[in-house]
Amino acid sequence: MPLLRALIITVTLLALSGVGRAAGEPLVLGANIGNVPWEFQARGGAYEGFEIDLVRALAARLGRTLEIRNIPFNGLFAAVQSGRIDVAASSISVTPQRLTQVAFTQPFYDSDQSLTVLRSSPIEGLGDLTGRRVGVDTGSTGDIWASANQSRYGMGALARYEGLAPAMLDLQSRRLDAYLSDIPSLLYYAKDKPFLRIAERIPTGERYALMLAKGGALLEPLNAALSALKTEGVLAELHEKWFGEAPAASSSTVTVLPLPSVP
Repeated sequence: MPLLRALIITVTLLALSGVGRAAGEPLVLGANIGNVPWEFQARGGAYEGFEIDLVRALAARLGRTLEIRNIPFNGLFAAVQSGRIDVAASSISVTPQRLTQVAFTQPFYDSDQSLTVLRSSPIEGLGDLTGRRVGVDTGSTGDIWASANQSRYGMGALARYEGLAPAMLDLQSRRLDAYLSDIPSLLYYAKDKPFLRIAERIPTGERYALMLAKGGALLEPLNAALSALKTEGVLAELHEKWFGEAPAASSSTVTVLPLPSVP
């Protein structure tokens, strides 16, 4: 009985860590579908997006098909920890607090803030915001940054919005002078709108990575495959496909980086 019990425990632990999955079994991805342009459902019903393309390419490198499960963002953490999914992707930022509970691959996207204006605007950057009305998304990183730097740049009133669409309408109607928000969303939104331009990229140090359970066997091979996709330019191609421009040469989309660890 002790030997049988030990064997059962070992098999259970292997299954939870990912070792017990056969190479031919699907790679199970959890994602918050509706997170444009990272993962969303196209009109035909298929799942699309930058991270969907990325994880599909990684699964192919590992010799596995991809199974996608739609899970609300807050549920992704428990899903990877319990072994219900192998990996999670939903523009998840690497933070010291999260690193105490879960594991991350190396980052693959630098999610800075962006200052977006009409192409005809005289605003060329943050130095031109004196007295200007600036839009932000309520409670977002952009809202926090703008509130902290409002007096530094002499900004006028901050207008708060619940999402990008209403802010863009006010920018186009000139009720706003500029809009400050996450750069990936703006790059995706503006790539087919020549009347908009990003006046300045604002570094925040925020980076996205894929999230896995701590101690799992999948982290190292998945991360190695991610390094290969960077080196071969696959991620740069995905960036151009989804955001309409090549990534910066120094960005985490191009540069192979070490695995994140708790500071």
